[in-house]
Amino acid sequence: MGLFSKILDKLGFGSAAAEPAAPAPTAPATAPAAPVAPVAISAVDVVAQLEALAAKNPEKLNWKLSIVDLMKLLGLDSSLAARKELATELACPADKMGDSAQMNMWLHKTVLQKLADNGGNIPKELL
Repeated sequence: MGLFSKILDKLGFGSAAAEPAAPAPTAPATAPAAPVAPVAISAVDVVAQLEALAAKNPEKLNWKLSIVDLMKLLGLDSSLAARKELATELACPADKMGDSAQMNMWLHKTVLQKLADNGGNIPKELL
């Protein structure tokens, strides 16, 4: 499981993202039932979940601006090595990979955009 999959899982996307993969081998037998599951998936309230986690966290984490804080809030490894792994997974441009500040800014924006792409409610001002 990649780091972005772990982020999805922590925010409640994980089981929904995994469901289409599981029925695929048995698709011929369950073809009529397969389209029903994705239709039932609703949007994930990412902001509410992250705000609730931030309220419970003893650290003052600014997940709206920092990929490190976002990863910490989700209980994930936020080390440079982990962030580089996530950046590689999400196809960060090579010119940003050499500068951790640029990589972090790109990574934060990309993670939020991908959460939105997967059905998360991310406010436009954060994208």
